[in-house]
Amino acid sequence: MEYMTNIDDPVKETARILCCECGVSIEPNPANMCVACLRSRIDITEGIPKQATLHFCKGCERYLQPPAEWIHAPLESRDLLSLCLKKLKGLSRVKLVDAGFVWTEPHSKRLKVKLTVHAEVIGGAILQQVFVVEYIVNHQMCDDCHRTEAQDYWRASVQVRQKAINKKTFFYLEQLILKHKAHEQTLGIKPIHEGLDFFYANEAAARKMIDFLVAVLPCRYQHSKKLISHDIHSNIYNYKFTYSVEIVPISKDSIVCLPKKLTQQLGGIHPICLVYRTTNSIHLMDVSSGQIAEVSSTVYWRYPFNSICNPKQLTEYVIMDIEPIKNKDKKVFPGQGAISNKHIVADVWLVKASELGINDNTIHTRTHLGYILKPGDSALGYAIGDSNINDMNFDKLSRDIVPDIILVKKFYGHDKAARRRARVWKLKHLAEEVVSMSTENNEYNEFLDELEEDPEMRQNINIFRDSSKQIPVDSSEMDPSIPRITLEEMLDDLVIDDTEMGEAYQ
Repeated sequence: MEYMTNIDDPVKETARILCCECGVSIEPNPANMCVACLRSRIDITEGIPKQATLHFCKGCERYLQPPAEWIHAPLESRDLLSLCLKKLKGLSRVKLVDAGFVWTEPHSKRLKVKLTVHAEVIGGAILQQVFVVEYIVNHQMCDDCHRTEAQDYWRASVQVRQKAINKKTFFYLEQLILKHKAHEQTLGIKPIHEGLDFFYANEAAARKMIDFLVAVLPCRYQHSKKLISHDIHSNIYNYKFTYSVEIVPISKDSIVCLPKKLTQQLGGIHPICLVYRTTNSIHLMDVSSGQIAEVSSTVYWRYPFNSICNPKQLTEYVIMDIEPIKNKDKKVFPGQGAISNKHIVADVWLVKASELGINDNTIHTRTHLGYILKPGDSALGYAIGDSNINDMNFDKLSRDIVPDIILVKKFYGHDKAARRRARVWKLKHLAEEVVSMSTENNEYNEFLDELEEDPEMRQNINIFRDSSKQIPVDSSEMDPSIPRITLEEMLDDLVIDDTEMGEAYQ
């Protein structure tokens, strides 16, 4: 069957032309050329280099970003792609549509980037093109690594020393440095006997570290400089600066004997005091009256004194009976210094733990731990009356005012291994060298035990969750040798997962 069409309604057809080069029928475009002829005659990537060079430092694994900046950029990362694109100078003449890495062997020292660009060509026609740029990775040592290899990379050093028996002060200092990020400009940290050495590229960075140390610990410092070179034509001098920082040789939980002049200045405090906290000042307490005082570093070096008992001499005692002292029975005199509101002074009768059941004679003393001790508890203290003390200030004291025993803190159990296995948190370290200073030593574990027991000390330190240990859900799963209140507080603090050491609990 044939259909009749109206000749008055012509079929609408798209007009087509012939390519001016090859004669192929195409739709009209401003260039009047087919795509194949356009690509053969016009290259929009002309002027864009197809090869480039990247400089990589093997020592610190950083790439050079001209003119003189070295950046960390993992393979196939956005930072590395941005660095590669910046090396192509002619890329600004075209419009970049897409860019991505082409896989290469990681050890081949070759990087390939696939680029998609388009640009306007003859008569306003838009042409898109895909091409690959190959980057050759050359090795070049950065300035920091070069100075390290030359053994002459630092211009200023800070030598921190403390003439003390234990290293707990340096464990505490390490955590303070990490929390306040005081080590960002440090070129190197070297642990040595009795302290740490910090190395810096200039004197300003060393001075910043000195200001930080003075703000967090009671210390004093001296500085010196050594001439390295001198240019007589330009009158330029190169010096190496060295700062020697001496921390007060007294640690927390030590017993000190104060000079007579200093006791008078501190409100008539008892000469034998307990160091219950150390910040930028030394916090002292008379355990028999609860009187407290602060000794700044300036005052200490004016009236120096030493510790007569250190934490390694602590002895365990068992509390047989305890009775708080009433306010009317406390010794009060004109000009007396401040009294602690947190601690409660009490009379306590105790027996040495090693003689429990053998010796029925109890020893009487006064303690500031009346708010936490009860009969049957264990406490750590010093036997002042049985100790052989060699101190000039102590020799001048009358034996009548010297207590037989001074209790320092409550003792929470003998099974230290179980307590440490149940510890679900950990601390970050500055470097592997600092960790090896005595991480496996018992002093470091005792420092962690003190953090669990002292909330005020824990406020100044960043604590991280240990993902290798499971947190007990039920309180019945907690180890009985660990202080219950302290452990629950620690679990409340640990809310950050250990991902790249996580974010710190503030």
